[in-house]
Amino acid sequence: MGDMKRKEYEAALEPMQRELIDAQRWLMEAGKRLVIVFEGRDAAGKGGAIKAITQVLNTRGYRVVALSKPSEAERGQWYFQRYIGHLPCAGEIVLFDRSWYNRAGVEQVMGYCSEAEYRQFLEQCPVFERLLTDAGTLLVKYWLTVDQAQQEERFAERAADPFKRWKISPVDLAAREKYAEYGRARDAMIAATHADHAPWYLVDFNDQRAGRLNLIRHLLDWLPDHPAQQKPLKLPRLKSKPGKEKVADATRWIATHW
Repeated sequence: MGDMKRKEYEAALEPMQRELIDAQRWLMEAGKRLVIVFEGRDAAGKGGAIKAITQVLNTRGYRVVALSKPSEAERGQWYFQRYIGHLPCAGEIVLFDRSWYNRAGVEQVMGYCSEAEYRQFLEQCPVFERLLTDAGTLLVKYWLTVDQAQQEERFAERAADPFKRWKISPVDLAAREKYAEYGRARDAMIAATHADHAPWYLVDFNDQRAGRLNLIRHLLDWLPDHPAQQKPLKLPRLKSKPGKEKVADATRWIATHW
């Protein structure tokens, strides 16, 4: 079966994006906090999945967090400390494009942390997440899968495309030979940190469009039941004739090329 066609994808996406708007409205009105963690293979499509979710949402009600490598000061902190300031406030959604699970993934596989630090993470992470969910935060975690042949095709596409080349890091290049190791690290991580209150879910992203649709459908079904969509809003007529822009200093206009 080939990749999903754009027209089919957009037709399936639109009604679910309406549901996402309703879900966000409920979260904001009820003062709920939602954390969505996106982990997975390099080039699986985490950014595209996040964009598909957020592109229709109220920008005041969500944040995307994609942290760079820790600073020298952050390396001296408790491991989870740098993430705490990015957690959601009441009525907010935070989508982590990679997260504290770096320790159980890239850091462990590439040797960026010690065995003791890795083991400590696997012990502390369930406690950290239990504290979040006990305080009322909704937490769901997705790991995006992709076969290595498909992953290599995407790396090659990024390498050839100047608009996508920035997505390939030196770590990505070094990690290409560790596909199996990343799979074993993922399985160990899920075994140690999956819980009913902080669940892990795997999503097949060999076809990115189908993967996004399946992930969004799952997310909507996973969220607690909430009120149905708002009724259409009818605008009252203006009491006066519509106005036109009149500026005091016309030299402030930029040049118009189109």
